[in-house]
Amino acid sequence: MKRFFNTRETLVGDSLDGLLRSSMGQHLCRLDGYPDIRVVIRKERNPEHVAIISGGGAGHEPTHAGFVGAGMLDAAICGSVFASPSVDAVLAGILAVTGKAGCLLVIKSYTGDRLNFALAAEQARGMGYQVETVVVGDDIALPDNHFARGLAGTLLVHKIAGHAARQGEPLARVAERARAAAARISSLGLSLSDCNAYDPAHTSRLAADQAELGLGIHGEPGAQQIALADADTLMALAADTLSKALPAKNPPGQHERYGLLLNMLGAVPPIEMTLLLTSFAKTDLAKQVDLIIGPAPMMTALDMNGFSLTAIPLNEDIRTALNAPVEAWAWPGSAPFGAPAVRPLPELPKTFRFPPSSSPKVEAAIRLAAETLIKNKDALNALDAQIGDGDAGSTFAEGAQEILKTIDRLPLAEPLPLLSTIGAVLARHAGGSSGVLLSILFSAAGRSTGPWQKALLEGLNAVQQHGGAKPGDRTMIDALQPALTVLADGGSLADAAQAARAGADATKHMTRANAGRASYVPEAKLANVPDPGAEAVACVFEALARKI
Repeated sequence: MKRFFNTRETLVGDSLDGLLRSSMGQHLCRLDGYPDIRVVIRKERNPEHVAIISGGGAGHEPTHAGFVGAGMLDAAICGSVFASPSVDAVLAGILAVTGKAGCLLVIKSYTGDRLNFALAAEQARGMGYQVETVVVGDDIALPDNHFARGLAGTLLVHKIAGHAARQGEPLARVAERARAAAARISSLGLSLSDCNAYDPAHTSRLAADQAELGLGIHGEPGAQQIALADADTLMALAADTLSKALPAKNPPGQHERYGLLLNMLGAVPPIEMTLLLTSFAKTDLAKQVDLIIGPAPMMTALDMNGFSLTAIPLNEDIRTALNAPVEAWAWPGSAPFGAPAVRPLPELPKTFRFPPSSSPKVEAAIRLAAETLIKNKDALNALDAQIGDGDAGSTFAEGAQEILKTIDRLPLAEPLPLLSTIGAVLARHAGGSSGVLLSILFSAAGRSTGPWQKALLEGLNAVQQHGGAKPGDRTMIDALQPALTVLADGGSLADAAQAARAGADATKHMTRANAGRASYVPEAKLANVPDPGAEAVACVFEALARKI
């Protein structure tokens, strides 16, 4: 896998320095200890407050440094990729930010972190510092494991402890709140891929039709491999598995309301992040959730393409802590969880402004044109895949299907109202630039006062004004212009079809496109490939000439 980095040895330091230079890190600084000590701290903090400190291996960004800020962490101790920081690094972080009020170390439950943070805490106590620790093991995937893994639930402990410290609570109370929260937080991960920890020889353990449930954040295998499925199915599996584990952490007979953190593991694109929250909303667990945090990448695993769910039982103190604003840039905030807010749709212009009327000949022509576009969908998509984004045929076919659906409502016997209505239908339903341009053509034609043949040519002039393309620019205009000109001059459908075909074929030899997606394609790729829009126009005119 290709990566942006210099060397594995300098990767973490380079990344942290980039954060400190950034707009997100303007409130942060680091200790002068590179390369062995990588500690990010707040530039300014209240020395009378308890310090909240956490850390661990890199590769989980924005964890840990992204959560340093007022209301969350005072220091983040950063190890190498998937490796715990050293005892000296942890001790340096403690000494840098701990005052008379003492500090709380929030430790993810992994062996290296537990040992190194615990030993540093003992050394600091020996130096006279007040130090408390809380170990977070929120993973429910391996219930028989003596030490449950620390996952994204650790961030909720950061938030709850950070809020208590910001309120000036003493160390014992801050630690008590953190431990109580950690004891009842539950998390579960699901991923479509494993991750590559900068290994050039890495090969995935998952087949193309597999996903994994119950995995950690270091690339270790999940509790089980599962069949790949749609987002709703996968989310339901994860949510139901998590839900079954929750009663074990609740008092008997108590029905909890929960906060949910939806965390992304590194490679999920934004459109899928929010889609996953919609999938979660369909699960039974969603009925128990009052508060949502995310979705956002908060505790990632490099390039892992997956998510984790974290549930925390809510009381008023925890609600207040989770809702409180913080300085740390990576905290996405929280919000009440419920249905999307919806407002009434403004009244749009009527699509069907004219009463329907009958004309068997016009109806036959419209049906034939629409059916031709639908029949040629795949062929046009294949053409478009060579020089565009591969959806031209689908765009024309979708518009044609909408016209067919509404054909009984069209004023078929009145040419100009018919053109106007077709333009309105396409404006409401057609997609892509081709759909919009055809809507402009028919809408402008419908406003004409001349015969329909000349009206269509006027509509095409409007298309050129709005779209900016002209004959010779390798677009559907290269077929439309000659065909509509023939009709406006009194020519037959056969003559118009011949002109449209000549115009479409001419685009094969145009090695430069001045409009549309093809304008971004190298000239060599365009040779001998007709423009899909022009080809669609020619196919329609040819079908009409043969049958009408």
